[in-house]
Amino acid sequence: MTKMYTCFDKKVVVITGAANGIGKATSTKFAENGAQVIILDRDQKNGEVQVENLTINGYSAEFFRTDISQHQEVEKTIAQIISKYGEIHYAFNNAGTTGAINKIENCELDDWLNVINTNLNGVWYCMKYQLKQMSQQNFGVIVNTSSISGLHGVRNQAAYSASKHGVIGLTKSAALEYAKTPIRINVICPGWTETNINQDKAEAVHDTDPLFLSNHVVGRSGNTNEIAEAVLWLSSPLSSFVNGHTMVVDGGRMAL
Repeated sequence: MTKMYTCFDKKVVVITGAANGIGKATSTKFAENGAQVIILDRDQKNGEVQVENLTINGYSAEFFRTDISQHQEVEKTIAQIISKYGEIHYAFNNAGTTGAINKIENCELDDWLNVINTNLNGVWYCMKYQLKQMSQQNFGVIVNTSSISGLHGVRNQAAYSASKHGVIGLTKSAALEYAKTPIRINVICPGWTETNINQDKAEAVHDTDPLFLSNHVVGRSGNTNEIAEAVLWLSSPLSSFVNGHTMVVDGGRMAL
């Protein structure tokens, strides 16, 4: 196939949460454009399946089983990647979890901590070691995954919304810190997208549901390839003047 982006050829791209959903689609897009794709996920089975699918098709990919909510695991994995590949050119910090749907007063502490540790602390853990390497090599691009839930409150999902608000703040702060260097950091906010993480919700809310459609002005949910294309553009030199930006990919939902 014809590569849309030559800039990723033989470049090292680290993607978290790439065993499924948005991360999986994005890893495929990067691989198709010649990148050396490194998949980090705690889902070993699907992570290895994705790597196998990519390599069978002639692409370069490797899987590292990593729980990004665990600081020491992230530190160890990033060190292994640098030891083997020497550099990290691009990173897509995408792994996340939704947590239980409960009012704040009914939210269990363990569930709150799991969501915050995965969605917010996990992004910080990854960025800490990615940015250290990118600073040494004097180049790098990071895209983080937030959500439109990071732009407004979400009833009965306070932990999720708070964590996604936090990712936006973390991204903007990092972009300012590295603004005078050849390192860019942006954040993407997908709307409702057809992914495994939304599967349980999707059983109750479908594209044919009037309430669902009333909140999606284009009349459908997004697909993972649409989000992946936005990530590649943000990573590419085509967005060289885009830094600290919150890109909303939601079919117009936040325009309501």
